[in-house]
Amino acid sequence: MKTTHCKASDTEASWLLYDASEHTLGRMAADIATRLIGKHKPTYQPSELCGDFVVVIQSEKARVTGKKSEDKEYQHYTGYPGGRVVHDMDYMRDRRPNDIVKLAVRRMLPKGKLGRAMLKRLKVYSGTEHEHAAQNPQKVEAS
Repeated sequence: MKTTHCKASDTEASWLLYDASEHTLGRMAADIATRLIGKHKPTYQPSELCGDFVVVIQSEKARVTGKKSEDKEYQHYTGYPGGRVVHDMDYMRDRRPNDIVKLAVRRMLPKGKLGRAMLKRLKVYSGTEHEHAAQNPQKVEAS
């Protein structure tokens, strides 16, 4: 039996639309990561970029369960001594709502060049308007 290797140029990427107000953040991020990687397709190859494009709207309304809105912390380091900056989820939701979804998905993708290329296929918007209406993204319903 012959084994075939599907290349990224042979596969066709579709466009998907997620409304973050209808989904729980973690479950939505896991589903988005699976679709960006391409594991839902029978032509999946770990070494090829064969996933779909994903558009997320209303990122500021992403739901979380439990006390995550109070307890979850986002931190980064400025590069200076004592430069560790910690923000809670409410701060991020007010000032940088797109980063909540983007960080959740980024941490589920593979690390390296291929993971960065996959993350470029994720488009996150805080309102209901997006620039990708011409691609006719298919809306994904909450399960």
